[in-house]
Amino acid sequence: MFVAKVTGSLVSTQKTDSLVGHKLLVVEPYRLESDQRQSLVSTGRTFIAVDALGAGEGDFVLITQGSSARMTPETQEAPVDTVIVGIVDQVRVDQHSVYSRGEE
Repeated sequence: MFVAKVTGSLVSTQKTDSLVGHKLLVVEPYRLESDQRQSLVSTGRTFIAVDALGAGEGDFVLITQGSSARMTPETQEAPVDTVIVGIVDQVRVDQHSVYSRGEE
């Protein structure tokens, strides 16, 4: 699993039947900055993820990729590679709050 930030959405009016009804979001994976280890920084990559939870733009989320992305009830029959499986409330590392939802 990875921490990612929802940075946008994607609209596709024509898609395979197994994706009809699924919200697609643009997510940008984040990592712990290596020097001070007190903040999250972008990896500079983006993915399109199926949203299984109702996440919104600006939310930090947990994503999973590959065959694990097809293990949720919502995606087990869909050709997906990335799915949002959690909305992050807080990240703590070495006794420090690196991220807390609502404190941005």
